[in-house]
Amino acid sequence: MTDIKRFHGHGVLVTGAARGIGAAVARRLAQEGGRVLLTDRDLPEAEKTAAGLREQGLEARAFACDVADRASVEAAVAKAVESFGSLEVLVNSAAHCTPDVPLFEDEPDETWARDLDVTLTGAHRCCRAALPHLAASGRGAVVSIGSVNALQDFGNHAYSAAKAGLGSLTRTLAGHAAARGVRVNLVLPGTVRTSAWEGRDAELDAVRALYPLGRVGEPEDIAAAVAFLASRDAAWITGTTLCVDGGLTAVNTGFRAALGDSTDA
Repeated sequence: MTDIKRFHGHGVLVTGAARGIGAAVARRLAQEGGRVLLTDRDLPEAEKTAAGLREQGLEARAFACDVADRASVEAAVAKAVESFGSLEVLVNSAAHCTPDVPLFEDEPDETWARDLDVTLTGAHRCCRAALPHLAASGRGAVVSIGSVNALQDFGNHAYSAAKAGLGSLTRTLAGHAAARGVRVNLVLPGTVRTSAWEGRDAELDAVRALYPLGRVGEPEDIAAAVAFLASRDAAWITGTTLCVDGGLTAVNTGFRAALGDSTDA
């Protein structure tokens, strides 16, 4: 547990917080003194995660929230403000990813719409509901969880388009919210070892070789970046996109390997 308390007295709302990156973010911000509301469609799992944090002496509560439903989002924001007296930090971690069908032209409208509705429009709903409270706090910050899929082709058409949309939303909302004292930033993770990769160790080993830093990410790597961007250590940073990807999008490892790791193109 970190001894840094950058979020002492801060009300925090994290979506998609039952497991994976969202849970790691909730844990990190709670460890740094935040009073955290863990929201997720899976309330039993979110409550289990929150209970684990409370066992460590941290302030954490769980609340059911479906970011695809405006009323559900507004209820979650109201719950955070009611519980903590203020809301200083919003972390948009909820997402939905539907595997691609073999042929692009066979993709149903429904699966495309679902990925965008949860991943992109869900973040919009949360920002819309939270912004007045973030502004009122005098130290508000939004951090959304994007993906390197927004920058390069790693598959998943709808999910990737939604994550790319988060980049635009981050910039436009940052411009609007700056005058209200709210900062808005985006983190782009590479491959992160979460439950989505359970039973796929061989694939993770193959992917690991593509990362210049020699490993895939852990949820805690992303949580550390979120904690920085949400804290006053990043007080002069807004509208930015931070890749947390082990160098994946900066270095063409396959190209270098094909040339015997030569630095000459």
